[in-house]
Amino acid sequence: MQTVNIHEAKTHLSRFIDKAAAGEEIIIARAGKPVARLAPLVSPKEKPRPLGLGKGKFSLPENFDAMSGDEIREMFEAGH
Repeated sequence: MQTVNIHEAKTHLSRFIDKAAAGEEIIIARAGKPVARLAPLVSPKEKPRPLGLGKGKFSLPENFDAMSGDEIREMFEAGH
């Protein structure tokens, strides 16, 4: 863990942000006393969505590919 003073942190902020994004923690000090910590954000790991969540909840007409835009829009607006 690296400790830097406020002036150095301001001068090289983008460099320290890159280090934090890579997993390093940086302590920012004022007059040698730690006052803040720059650390990477931990984002929740996204789980892949399982296939088939809508199975059985709706159906498409057999001729869907041949339908006009107006017919499709009407079908969605009617809730079918």
